[in-house]
Amino acid sequence: MPVEYLSADQEARYGRFATEPSPGELEQFFRLDKKALGLARAKRRPATRLGWAVQWGTVRMLGTFLTEDPTAVPAAAVRFVAEQLGIDDEYFTEYSTRAHTAYEHAWEIRDEYGYRDFAAGEAELRGFLAARVWSSLEGPRALFDRAVVWLVNNRVLLPGITTLVRMVAAVRQEENDRLHAALYEAVPYGLRTEMVRLLEVPEKKRISELERLRLGPMRVSGKAMEHALDRAREVRGLGAGAVDVGRVPAARMTGLARYGLSSKAPTLKRPEVTRQTATLLAAVRHLESATVDDALDLLHALMATKLLAKAERMGNDAKLKALPQLRKAAKKVAAAVDVLMTTPPATEAGEMVSVVDAWSAIEEVVPREQLAAALATIAAVVPDAAGDDDAEWRAELVARYGTVRGFIRLLVEVIDFGAVAGWEPAGPGGRCRGGPEWVFEGGGTHP
Repeated sequence: MPVEYLSADQEARYGRFATEPSPGELEQFFRLDKKALGLARAKRRPATRLGWAVQWGTVRMLGTFLTEDPTAVPAAAVRFVAEQLGIDDEYFTEYSTRAHTAYEHAWEIRDEYGYRDFAAGEAELRGFLAARVWSSLEGPRALFDRAVVWLVNNRVLLPGITTLVRMVAAVRQEENDRLHAALYEAVPYGLRTEMVRLLEVPEKKRISELERLRLGPMRVSGKAMEHALDRAREVRGLGAGAVDVGRVPAARMTGLARYGLSSKAPTLKRPEVTRQTATLLAAVRHLESATVDDALDLLHALMATKLLAKAERMGNDAKLKALPQLRKAAKKVAAAVDVLMTTPPATEAGEMVSVVDAWSAIEEVVPREQLAAALATIAAVVPDAAGDDDAEWRAELVARYGTVRGFIRLLVEVIDFGAVAGWEPAGPGGRCRGGPEWVFEGGGTHP
């Protein structure tokens, strides 16, 4: 069983003062309460009064008594306690003259404040650690620190460092085995077989099937979209998403999936069957949502670059091509309107100018046939008030349907589109609420 996992810093500060206590720590652990002041002042000699009070603060901070070397306490802590007792801190050097005194004080503090030996609190600590292992991704070092804090807070005296190290490692191993076994039992035999086959490298291939399924689309094209949807359908077809994993915390499934998706096939072949099955199940379940997300990201990029942007660009090109004709037509219409506006409504003799006379003046500048053609050109290029300003863009978009024809049917077969909870059906009197997002089967939201 591996036990050599502690850092040098963890070893250095276990059950002893590795550094000077901070002002906050002095206030928290060495500030004598009313009971402690009374018990300390009951001692006969200044050295024993000071020593008892320092021992009281030491066990509160470290979770153990320094009975073997009771004076191995930072000077700042001794001064802080001495000031509260009104004693010179130099008396502390006399505290170790009688070795048995430190033990007597430790027994008294233990009884007065309800401290327990490690054996009395071991079962509770095991339960606490088991719950942490089952529900979190904490490693052995973090669990060891949590165990020390739990012991201190629950007034359980620290055991030897090797004892606690081994216990943390054992509990972690037991809970991991229990989690792997729970997932193994939930996986049907057929699915286990299919997932193990993912670790095999097909003939004339360089990577395993699992590694192939991990690879997302590399290009933005209709063909790449077909491959992305085939990949999503293949992963979902394995059936890992149908396995009931409700008992297992999501964090543990995430940790297993991360390990499974970052490891090579030979590495995943080595663990025992329960751990291997649990890891593959988490990895494949993650791939179910990841492959759908990859396909939707590719769809978004494809629509933005190959369809919408290109259709808009080509629509703008069409407008630019029509601009010279529009300019010529506009000049002719402007010339005709200018004649009409500068023609006086009546002659100098007071006779009203007729429509025939007005047209005669206009036709001297622009022939009627050319003016009619100019008006037709303007009408064809410029939409009316109720027209579609994006008609060219939409027309180009329809013309590019071939880009999506190859995968559009597969898209709706593989991905189940639906509105998020914040949306209401749009229709007479209805409107959409919430943000502009869509949720898809397999997880993830996309604009």
